[in-house]
Amino acid sequence: MPSHIVTGLYDSYEAAEHTVRDLKAANVPDTDISLIANRSGEVVRTEEPSDGAVAGAETGASVGGVLGAGAGLLAGLGILAIPGVGPVVAAGWLVAAAAGAAAGIGVGGVSGGIIGSMTGSGVTTEHAHFYAEGVRRGGTLVSARVDADRVSAVEAIMQRFGRVDPIEREKGYRADGWTAFDDKAVPYGPVELERNRVRYAERPPV
Repeated sequence: MPSHIVTGLYDSYEAAEHTVRDLKAANVPDTDISLIANRSGEVVRTEEPSDGAVAGAETGASVGGVLGAGAGLLAGLGILAIPGVGPVVAAGWLVAAAAGAAAGIGVGGVSGGIIGSMTGSGVTTEHAHFYAEGVRRGGTLVSARVDADRVSAVEAIMQRFGRVDPIEREKGYRADGWTAFDDKAVPYGPVELERNRVRYAERPPV
C-alpha cells in the first residue's frame, strides 16, 4: 500500500473534480483517491437526527441528481451525513468505513466521524481538524495515497486548480475564534456557507 498521503482542500467542487480527473490521468487508482464534498446547499434535509448524527439527504436521492455529470467521478460516490458537517458527497478510502450507503446511493453516517477517518489514515490530528473545518465551511477535500517517489508529481497536480493554502486559511479561521473542529456543532446552513464562499473568494479551475 502507498505510504504517503497528499491532501488538498478546495473552495469549489469543480476545482476538486478537475484535480481528481488529473490524478486519475496520472494513473493514481480510484482506490487511492478520496473525495469529501460539502453539498449542504444542494441537499434537502427531511428529518431530524435521532442518534446524534446530522440529518442527511432526502431518502432515496441519487448522487447524479446532486452532482450531475460529476457523479461518475469516483467509484462508490455516495451521499453521507457527517456529524458537525452535514450532508456530503464522498468516496474513497477516507470514507471506506461509512455505513448505510448502498451501491453509492443513499444516506449514511461516517463511522467515527471525519477526524477519526483522517487520523486513522495517517493524517496528523492538527491537519485533520483543519481539513474537517474546511469541509464544514463548504469546501471539498481530495486526498491521494502515493509512494514516496510520486509525492512531488501529485503535489503539483493538487496545486493546479487553486488548492487552499492551509496556513493562511487556518489563520482566517482562528481570527474568527475557531480552535478545533467540533463534530457536535450545528452544521452550517446555505446562508453561512455562501458567506464563507464570498469571504474566501474562489479561484476558478484553469
